[in-house]
Amino acid sequence: MSKERKQLFRKLKKSKPKSLDQDFKQYHDEAFETIDCLDCANCCKTTSPIFYDADINRLSKTLKMKRGEFIDTYLHKDSEGDYVLNEAPCPFLGYDNKCIVYESRPTACKEYPHTDRKRQHQILNLTLKNTAVCPAVEEVVKKIEAQYSGPQ
Repeated sequence: MSKERKQLFRKLKKSKPKSLDQDFKQYHDEAFETIDCLDCANCCKTTSPIFYDADINRLSKTLKMKRGEFIDTYLHKDSEGDYVLNEAPCPFLGYDNKCIVYESRPTACKEYPHTDRKRQHQILNLTLKNTAVCPAVEEVVKKIEAQYSGPQ
């Protein structure tokens, strides 16, 4: 990740949140007009979402497993105490890059790649990390860089 990109994102943290959110949302929508997640699924192949209690309960029910059995089979606590997958790729990723538990998928999966949410200035570090995972995030960030790196 370039030094310039990191510097720009430090600057963006101080920009007007509403304006930044609108720009991210616009570029997010533009990116997903041409990018199909099913062509990639890199997020499912390389990273784990955080599993919240509601996610664990919902998926346990969907898979007809007891909560403890679901946790023992698929999850562990990371260094921050969050439940994450034991392994990558995600065990729920089908051969066709489709999620076999799509209707019950974790909240973090539903919201990924987080480039269309509010308060972008609060998650810019996560967005920078996601440029290495998701081509849509990289595209959004390139447009943000083009817009914000010039004189303001």
